[in-house]
Amino acid sequence: MIGRELYTHADAPSRFYMIGSMGLASSIGLGLALVQPSRTVVVFDGDGNVLMNMGALGSVAAAAPPNFYHVVFDNAAHGSTGDQRTISDRVPLDAVARAAGYRSVVRVRDEQALTDALRSFLHTPAPAMLVVDVERGNQPGIGRVEPSPSELTARFRARATLKTRSA
Repeated sequence: MIGRELYTHADAPSRFYMIGSMGLASSIGLGLALVQPSRTVVVFDGDGNVLMNMGALGSVAAAAPPNFYHVVFDNAAHGSTGDQRTISDRVPLDAVARAAGYRSVVRVRDEQALTDALRSFLHTPAPAMLVVDVERGNQPGIGRVEPSPSELTARFRARATLKTRSA
């Protein structure tokens, strides 16, 4: 749902939406951060996505890209698949990221703390994670991301100046 909400409210060619690949946003963000070290890479994730691919946290920490920033919205639910509960209330993702080796980890629980954290987040040592506790539930009227995965890839590649591999 995070990608769908971002697409609905603030779409841009520099945004890459992970359609149908739950849990892989941080892995793709890591790859991008490694091949584009001069660019800041910000990955928006949900707690359900992170829990689907927890091994990626260790990969991010081991690679330690200084340009990788991970924002996790924790609503303790799989919002995009029916609002089933996750286990993030018993497996705190900020503690997991710290244990994995993220250099900076902050968790915020209210709007003022979020405002304060956002002022400095992109200036903290990376890889960094910001966990934002949010209420459960989805915003009504949010549609699907319209471009196909291949169209999204093409527009993102053009914006990110990534080269296509020749066969």
